[in-house]
Amino acid sequence: MADDNSVAFAAGQSGLIVRVPEAEPAVRAWRDRLDPSARAGVPAHVTILFPFLDASRIDDGTRVAIGEVIGRHRAFETRFEHCGRFPGILYVVPEPAAPFRRLTEAIAERWPESPPFGGRFEELVPHLTVAQGQEDAVLARAEADLQSRLPVTACVSSVDLMVHDGTRWHRKASFSLR
Repeated sequence: MADDNSVAFAAGQSGLIVRVPEAEPAVRAWRDRLDPSARAGVPAHVTILFPFLDASRIDDGTRVAIGEVIGRHRAFETRFEHCGRFPGILYVVPEPAAPFRRLTEAIAERWPESPPFGGRFEELVPHLTVAQGQEDAVLARAEADLQSRLPVTACVSSVDLMVHDGTRWHRKASFSLR
């Protein structure tokens, strides 16, 4: 979920993701080896907002508010046809990307104290991370293999709240799109 080269998760961290189980057959082996979030229990996903609120701040009222914001958005289909890269990171690109961006913008607008990726990036680039913190040669091998496993089509119908317990990530709630 962190999408940088210094992945260290702390107890109480939370994030909102769209799980993409349809992508698991294509990406699981690479993610298990090359993505620390996969080893920490995060399934194949597109991040909606990370970091989100500390778990101590997420109560029933917060869950209701998250559900209201997410529930204003329609379910949609997405397709992963090609890979993209950030420095040291390989990801699979969702098309269309706009519905993911709208979800992120809506959550960030409701909770401005939790900007996407801590406000480190100017542009929102929805993506499904496959590898991070790797040399270009490793990313090239993974990308060549992934290209033979794409496209993947997925139906997006919910957003999950994930919380880190100090060791692993766990799904704490799921919010349906309409």
